[in-house]
Amino acid sequence: MSKSLNIKYSERVIFPFGKQQRFLLMARRKLDIPWSSFADRIKIHKRVLNDWRREEYSMPLDILKRICRISKVKMPIDVKIRDAFWYVSKGARAGGMAVYKKYGRIGGDPEYRKNKWYEWWKKKGKYNTNFINAPRPIKRPFFSQDLAEFVGIILGDGGITQYQVTISFHSVNEKEYSKFVVKLIKKLFNVPIGIYYDKNYLKFDLVISRSELVRFCTEKLGLKKGNKIKQQVDIPDWIKQNKKYSIACVRGLIDTDGCVFTHRYKVNGKWYNYRKLSFKSHSKSLCQSVVNILEENGLNPRLAQKRDVRLDSIEDVQKYFRLIGFNNPKNLKRYKT
Repeated sequence: MSKSLNIKYSERVIFPFGKQQRFLLMARRKLDIPWSSFADRIKIHKRVLNDWRREEYSMPLDILKRICRISKVKMPIDVKIRDAFWYVSKGARAGGMAVYKKYGRIGGDPEYRKNKWYEWWKKKGKYNTNFINAPRPIKRPFFSQDLAEFVGIILGDGGITQYQVTISFHSVNEKEYSKFVVKLIKKLFNVPIGIYYDKNYLKFDLVISRSELVRFCTEKLGLKKGNKIKQQVDIPDWIKQNKKYSIACVRGLIDTDGCVFTHRYKVNGKWYNYRKLSFKSHSKSLCQSVVNILEENGLNPRLAQKRDVRLDSIEDVQKYFRLIGFNNPKNLKRYKT
């Protein structure tokens, strides 16, 4: 006779329809981080988080408390707390009892099974190359201007987690630029790219699910997994030591996290306006590297508030356009209009 496993399952939190999704969205907004980083912060896999966002499963009470503690969002009051297997008596009491009598337990918690699988994957599974889920290979390019521009894009609006590389775009004015980035990634790495839309934030993500690409980015290119601000990311040395690579990387940075804007002012009753260029980052070392590269190429950047790199003069903006240029049509259009 088999014995039941001595596993303690957390109580479940039952939200009114639609409110579990809104609660998770509110918590993520408070933290101001991508969904992948949010999953890392609450110590669950992104796929489990996606299931909760779609309200396919109820959330464990201990995870709810963890989210509230981390995000400073108040504990919801319009929820019900149920035992881990409350749904058994509601929908399948007879079948559940039969399984319990036969095996001494009821199926198991789906999140528990997923988390145990990922524990196995980290310790053993990823090292086994003789099965269907073995890490799929990628093309490994040599250092180049294209690769340096890709690094700039990741340092700008990209992110790296344990298994994925993600780049975010505005869904209204960056669709054309995303097509350029897709072609660049396929040219460099020859990998499929997923597109995921977030209508609540008017954005969408390009997602490459390749652990080999994550390894290449971190071990070969010098990029980092996790929160870029906390780690104060910087341009890798192999780029800073090469003038052409530096220019390409700055182009990727400014095409993603920079902008062209119009400065308008009035003198003696007459209005004047001209273009300026701005790049913002909370990483001080990254801002300083951008300043250094622009100065090395004969430009006159100004660092405002330690996180805003500016080109203020008409001559500098024109020289930037000639020397470095834009691959993001949004910035190119603003420069020319």
